[in-house]
Amino acid sequence: MNRRLFTAAAALAICLPLAVQAGNRFITVASTTSTQNSGLYEFLLPQFTKKSGIEVRVVAVGTGQAIRLARNGDADVLLVHHKGSEEKFVEEGFGVKRLDVMYNDFVVVGPRSDPAGIKGEKDIAKALSAIAEKKAPFVSRGDDSGTNKKERELWKDAGVDARAASGTWYRESGSGMGATLNAASGMRGYTLTDRATWLKFKNKGNLEILSEGDPRLFNQYGVILVNPEKHAHVKTAAGQAFIDWLVSKAGQAAINSYKVNGQQLFFANAGEKRS
Repeated sequence: MNRRLFTAAAALAICLPLAVQAGNRFITVASTTSTQNSGLYEFLLPQFTKKSGIEVRVVAVGTGQAIRLARNGDADVLLVHHKGSEEKFVEEGFGVKRLDVMYNDFVVVGPRSDPAGIKGEKDIAKALSAIAEKKAPFVSRGDDSGTNKKERELWKDAGVDARAASGTWYRESGSGMGATLNAASGMRGYTLTDRATWLKFKNKGNLEILSEGDPRLFNQYGVILVNPEKHAHVKTAAGQAFIDWLVSKAGQAAINSYKVNGQQLFFANAGEKRS
């Protein structure tokens, strides 16, 4: 009896770590609200999990906050959309290597009444200058997200210190893209949004796309493995497996096949060189 109990206990001791390991097949990805709000992850991740057996848990926040999470070791993979910040993350040793994954673009949406008269204006600097001149309501995310970083760059290109007008015609929501779009709709104001979130967004109200097509509105997404030399607990193999799948033919095809109402939201471009 004692021998049988000892054998059973020994077998259990061997099996428990294996069971824990099998149940621990997940990675954490720090990413943006735009990829989450667009529905892309709901479409992509089950395909990766089915192939690999690895669950992906996404923490969707603004790009700035996502980078801070990854910097602190609270994620295995970083997938965001502000190339300058991503390259700095790698240069400082927190990421292994940055890879392009996909792109779409930003658009300026606003009320159909268009008090700034920017409808059809492809020059984003002129469009923003007109909004500022009219002191038409503009709602910024104001959350250090990739979209907010891009917006600040565009105001600079337009020669407008929009943040100096904070609290007047320029409002900062401090929220994600969905909440900011809701605020813009309620205020009959303008805002900058990534096209994917806009296409997925249901509560458009009186908003419509008014300015688009400027090359400066290009929106690139990149993916980075968090450096295990900085944080030893990073799940290097599983995280790299996810990255490898994203940039593979299968992952890129899956990204391209995601559509809402027949419209493609993201365009895969891993390995492509952009002039």
